[in-house]
This record gives sequence, C-alpha cells and structure tokens, in this order.
Amino acid sequence: MATVELSFTALPAHVRTARLVATAVARRSGVDESLLDEVRLAVGEACSRAVEGHQLYCPAEPVRLALTDLAGRFEVEVTDNLSGGPAGIAGPQGIADGHDEAVLPAGLGIAVIESLADDVQISATPDGTSIRMSWPSAGASR
Repeated sequence: MATVELSFTALPAHVRTARLVATAVARRSGVDESLLDEVRLAVGEACSRAVEGHQLYCPAEPVRLALTDLAGRFEVEVTDNLSGGPAGIAGPQGIADGHDEAVLPAGLGIAVIESLADDVQISATPDGTSIRMSWPSAGASR
C-alpha cells in the first residue's frame, strides 16, 4: 500500500496540479486507461469545491489530497479544513461560488463525483470534510 500525499494552497491553479498528480498516480497504480478521465474529473471537482470553501473561510489553510494504491483499488481522499465554515466540501448548505448572491448546491458536485467514481464516501473529520473516492486498479475486476 503506497500513499502519495499532497497539500496545496487554496488557489484554483493548484487544482490542475492535483488532477495531473492524481492521474499520474492512478496510471502507475494500474487504473485502466479508460477510467483516467473519470479520476481526473472527480478529483478536480472535489478539489475545486474545497478550494472555493477555503478561499471564503480559511484561505491560509491547505487542501489535502491522499492517493493510495490498495490491493486492487486506487483510492483518492480530498480533505478540506472547513470545520469553522458552514459547509465543507459537501456540507448541507453548499459552497458559495465567489458571488454573494449565488450558492452552488452541495449535491451538484457530489452527484458528478458519484457518477465518475466506483465508490464515494463523504465524512466529517475533526478538521473539516473528507471525500474518499475509489476505482479498480491492476488485478481487480470491474
């Protein structure tokens, strides 16, 4: 079980880096080429939501990403630090999109992520919210 951990400043430009790293680690873990776009998009969505929340409530705190190669599974966990904020990555009130008058419904991004990953688990942590996603990797049957 190898894990790659990445933490990054809550800037939209860093979401692209997170997607690239996740795709590279997924490929190395044996995730089928046909699933790599799904990994990239799901990681991008989860990281974007975390960045949006961090920019509003805790811009100095990093977003955390853990990429793990388990036996037959590739797992990604995106964790925000929004324990003091109202929503977290997937909170019930949604994440403001940078405009005072608009709020993205929490379920919108989660529905996208759930349609892209085989398994999605959302949990509250002492520091914020965690989205854990996984896909089959080398040696696993889909």
